[in-house]
Amino acid sequence: MMATLLRKIGLIRLHDRDTEDPKHHQGSLKGTKGNQKNNAKHCQTTNDTNILSTPEIKAKKLDQHSKDKPPGKDKQQGRDAKEKQQTAGGVIGGKATSASIPPLAPHRQHCTQVRTRRLMKELQEIRRLGDNFITVELVDDNLFDWNVKLHQVDKDSALWQDMKETNTEFILLNVTFPDNFPFSPPFMRVLTPRLENGYVLDGGAICMELLTPRGWSSAYTVEAVMRQFAASLVKGQGRICRKAGKSKKAFSRKEAEATFKSLVKTHEKYGWVSPPVSDG
Repeated sequence: MMATLLRKIGLIRLHDRDTEDPKHHQGSLKGTKGNQKNNAKHCQTTNDTNILSTPEIKAKKLDQHSKDKPPGKDKQQGRDAKEKQQTAGGVIGGKATSASIPPLAPHRQHCTQVRTRRLMKELQEIRRLGDNFITVELVDDNLFDWNVKLHQVDKDSALWQDMKETNTEFILLNVTFPDNFPFSPPFMRVLTPRLENGYVLDGGAICMELLTPRGWSSAYTVEAVMRQFAASLVKGQGRICRKAGKSKKAFSRKEAEATFKSLVKTHEKYGWVSPPVSDG
């Protein structure tokens, strides 16, 4: 009896499984597969997001972006940048372009031409002089740097007697002309021999008002300045230094320039008269 009941129960379950709706079974399978697919899709999206945030993928995207550009665009941009640089001036390929070198200012160029013409004319006039008062030599063939030899002073002066006794044939001076000559005075100093008094100061600087910007006139010629200097030497009782040791010491340009600047400053303060003793 008991065995008969168990067989009936087994047959009923077997029948229920065989008679189960296949559509319902497939639907449950589809639902399971759909859930699995959604879960897989969600995981894939999450993983893609994390991967794209890494530097390697960013580099790949940039590389892909550059490949998508037209091939001639970068070259055109390079040419445009180069043309702008050439237009603005500067250094390209280690060489200075013409735009980077400022041209000579017209005013300065004009002054240089005026100075050259004036000095050429004066040099020719001095060489035509027949009295052998002065002679000129260019320093290193530089038209703007002269060595001037003063051969004559007043023959009744003590300075002339000193020149005869010491066999000094001339007094040598150096004259340099600034860029804006003749509108500015030249710088003039004594080289040899070493002189005392006669308005010749330390370094061979010369104390003459006409050699200062205030006293200078563009009408003055080098010859006229030298004649004035010769007269000042005699008026100031200039003498050739004969003191042992001191007479051998050469004048210095640096010292002459410093002395000249100092005397100009003093005379601008007190005028061209004898300054107070406190100022030397």
